[in-house]
Amino acid sequence: MTYVIFIGACVLQKKRFFIELLLIGLITSIALTNPRITIFAQTLEPERLETVEIREYEGKDLSSIDDFFENSINGPQYIDAENYILTITGRVNNELQLTYDETINDYQHYAKVVTLNCVEGWSVTLFWEGILVKDLIADTGVDPSATTVIFYAYDGYSTSLPLDYVIDNNIMIAYKMNNVTLPPERGYPFQLVAESKWGYKWIKWITAIELSDNPDYRGYWELRGFSNDGDLSQSPSATGESGGETVITIPPGIPEFPSWTILPLFAAAAVIALISRRWLSQKKLL
Repeated sequence: MTYVIFIGACVLQKKRFFIELLLIGLITSIALTNPRITIFAQTLEPERLETVEIREYEGKDLSSIDDFFENSINGPQYIDAENYILTITGRVNNELQLTYDETINDYQHYAKVVTLNCVEGWSVTLFWEGILVKDLIADTGVDPSATTVIFYAYDGYSTSLPLDYVIDNNIMIAYKMNNVTLPPERGYPFQLVAESKWGYKWIKWITAIELSDNPDYRGYWELRGFSNDGDLSQSPSATGESGGETVITIPPGIPEFPSWTILPLFAAAAVIALISRRWLSQKKLL
């Protein structure tokens, strides 16, 4: 009798194990065939994200929007478009406050392929779409004393660029990359496309633009030793009065991976745990 009960318990445990394994396999297959599944629902904006990312433009291969390292000062920021306001202030005759839709719909759009070069040693070449900064500030009536454009971000980051550089190079704030609306990790709603400048000038999550008469304004990394010019032709390290370069130590960026891979990894760990539990149960029975 005891032997029959023992066999029945083993069969029941075996059935339960395979049912659990089947459920995990089903969840894993759903995750793998639906790459937009994410653990954090607030990072998705299905009403704005495009369904197709382009990886080639006019015969030129493009990087992926996932080919980035996470190196922002406070991690990715999540901004609600309905409450977003872009403020343009400073040495202007008329300050502007624009909603996301007004910024997108009231100004002409431009697009170009530009490479972002990070001081950490990696780069990405993407197809950027956005609005020219000079078009935005033109509606404010820029004061003749203005020499510098200061950009502020939602996370407290800031940087500056000469006004002449912004105008002469048709610098834009981008709202798309590779035909995809900027994900939160990439700077939604707007990232500056500061071509020919190091990546720390490519400010993300832009919330305000200030026209200033202070060419010596220093942003977040500039105050920590980075060159205020940020030109790719020069070292990102600032040169001190003695002529030597300031040694800058920054933490390396963290490689990113698509959030949908978290679920399969979790499922694999669960399978290993179930197999281990079964092995331990059998060992106890023996």
